[in-house]
Amino acid sequence: MDRSIRPLVIVASFAVSLLVGLLIMLWALGGLRTVTAPAAIGGPFQLTDQAGQTVTDKDLKGRPTLIFFGFTHCPDVCPTALFEISEVLKAMGKDADRVNAFFVSVDPERDTAAAMKDYLSSFDPHLKGLTGNPEAVSKVLSAYRVYSKKVPLKDGDYTMDHTALIYLMDRDGRFVSPFNLKRTPQEAATDLKKYL
Repeated sequence: MDRSIRPLVIVASFAVSLLVGLLIMLWALGGLRTVTAPAAIGGPFQLTDQAGQTVTDKDLKGRPTLIFFGFTHCPDVCPTALFEISEVLKAMGKDADRVNAFFVSVDPERDTAAAMKDYLSSFDPHLKGLTGNPEAVSKVLSAYRVYSKKVPLKDGDYTMDHTALIYLMDRDGRFVSPFNLKRTPQEAATDLKKYL
């Protein structure tokens, strides 16, 4: 072997061994893991709206959808979010007919279809309230990665602690992102129209 190449071969061999050793060490310590896609949000569900009609995940297809999870006994966050969604729908004009807007109960024990109908009468008529038996509600909460917990109150009653995001789903029923309501209703409506 040529004397001028020999040192290069030795250095290259050392570098390759060092790299292989480093990769083996990282793998052994769990530092080399495959990157997985983020958890999917959404999935099959079957609930009942405030008119007693069955609504499933298939009803999301063909229109962009806003979904908010809450409950009718909510003192502040839920009515505020529903009011803001109503303002966006109003700002959309006739295009509001081309959007789904769902308020899904995290409290099926109290939120019957009749309770949802009464509660939603104060908001935009495009908003549909969805509820069901505890098992059906639990399934949709799990599919949408919604946190929900019953919190007892001193008087024997209870409230619900829950995720307060508005989910934006595209025309294929796929999660896009949380929908931002911290802007004017006109700005939010313009953004939502992009998904029509």
